[in-house]
Amino acid sequence: MKTKIFPIFLIVSFTIIFFVFYKGLQNSNIYTPEIKSEIKIPNFHTKEFFSKDKINSDQIFIGSEYYLLNIWASWCIPCKEEHKYLMNLSKKDNIKIIGQNYKDNFDNAKNFLTKLGNPYDLIYLDNDGIIAIEWGAYGVPETFLIKNNQIIKKIIGPLNEELLSKIKELTQ
Repeated sequence: MKTKIFPIFLIVSFTIIFFVFYKGLQNSNIYTPEIKSEIKIPNFHTKEFFSKDKINSDQIFIGSEYYLLNIWASWCIPCKEEHKYLMNLSKKDNIKIIGQNYKDNFDNAKNFLTKLGNPYDLIYLDNDGIIAIEWGAYGVPETFLIKNNQIIKKIIGPLNEELLSKIKELTQ
């Protein structure tokens, strides 16, 4: 009798374990942070990319214009992939594109812009990554659509055709 109970117990146990793991695999464990819309932009001080002049956020984001802040680096592969979309967007008159150069070597960043083109109206430096942390960035590239000193859209990861269309739609 004991010899028959053990195999049945084993089969039932494995069946229960199988269904628990099967259900667990169906749940998505990908963490997507909650993105709050219309939060105030951080106040910061830094240097302009080319001139190295000191600049603060009050001098960058002025008035009620649309700004697109793009956090990028020359060593970032997705940044190279999204660059063509920024070049396309730079042709629009109603949006200013601001670049935040993140933890980058100046010469490499300058070569990146020379090779691929410069879509930015202004670029500032974030050599230590502190400003990106203040923005709530998780990595590069990240993009923020700003109006009236408020973040109205945050894009985590590289821009693509669909996101470019949404940005153009929001800035009409």
